[in-house]
Amino acid sequence: MTLPERERARKPRRRGLFLPWLLMILLVVGWSIGWFWLKGEAITRMDAGVEQLRRQGYDIAWQSREIGGFPFRLDVNLKDARIAEPSGWALAADELKGEAWVYRLDHWVAVAPTGVTLTRPEGGPVAVKATALRGSLSGVDQRPPRLSIEGVNLTFETPPGAKPYPVESANRLELHLRPGPNDQGGVLFKAEGAKLRLTGLPARVAQGKPVSVLWDLTLARMAAFQGRDWPEAVRNWRDAGGVVTVREASIRGGDALLTADGGPLRVDPNGYLEGELKASLKDAKSGGQALGGAIALRDGKSTLGPLTVGPAPRLY
Repeated sequence: MTLPERERARKPRRRGLFLPWLLMILLVVGWSIGWFWLKGEAITRMDAGVEQLRRQGYDIAWQSREIGGFPFRLDVNLKDARIAEPSGWALAADELKGEAWVYRLDHWVAVAPTGVTLTRPEGGPVAVKATALRGSLSGVDQRPPRLSIEGVNLTFETPPGAKPYPVESANRLELHLRPGPNDQGGVLFKAEGAKLRLTGLPARVAQGKPVSVLWDLTLARMAAFQGRDWPEAVRNWRDAGGVVTVREASIRGGDALLTADGGPLRVDPNGYLEGELKASLKDAKSGGQALGGAIALRDGKSTLGPLTVGPAPRLY
């Protein structure tokens, strides 16, 4: 009896072994092409935006620009960068590094490793140094955009002949802008362990010691906040009915705590805020109130009854 002859075993196909690698190579090549296309688009859009601002009177320049971050980010490194708006405000940095993920190009994070120089139209330059100085920006199509600036161990120095800056140093500083509902915007400013140049009642509160400062504000009619430069934007916003509501403002130095809230506050023709705020001076430990009343902002000054609080906040 004979058995049927078995079929010879076929050699295994190797297509299944090579196909995943081929797909991986195609994905890497496609991703690389896409990244370099995004790099070119970033350069084109950046140059177009700079040219548009220059036509509006802004001065924008840098000595060199490098763009990297392959494969998942776009990194923009600028050397000797400067931007100045028509009214005289300017910001310069020896080195500025920004980055964004390729899937989130509307959200940028930036650091200034060597600090920045802020130039004021009426006060001159201020050199800002910090252990860490960083910021983030997104939602540039909103008013205000989502902006955050944070600094750690900051110092503010002015050269001879320049107007002293209100802040000498701070352990930590934060500034946050956020868009809100109903054409509103939020502003939050915090400073911890700050050495300030104070006068009037705040100086008495601080008693020469480092202080903590908080401003929590709500701004109305933010859609009107636009113009050729900062003063024009503020005036357009004011003329459209823009006002400031103080949700909370405080300055704490030692055992004393000065708080204020209320509004609305408006901008007078000279750029100062005017209106009234409810205020109280308390013992920070016990909470006992030593003084209370209304802070009046008028003619560039802040007063609490017969006491001078200091100059009124000025927007331009």
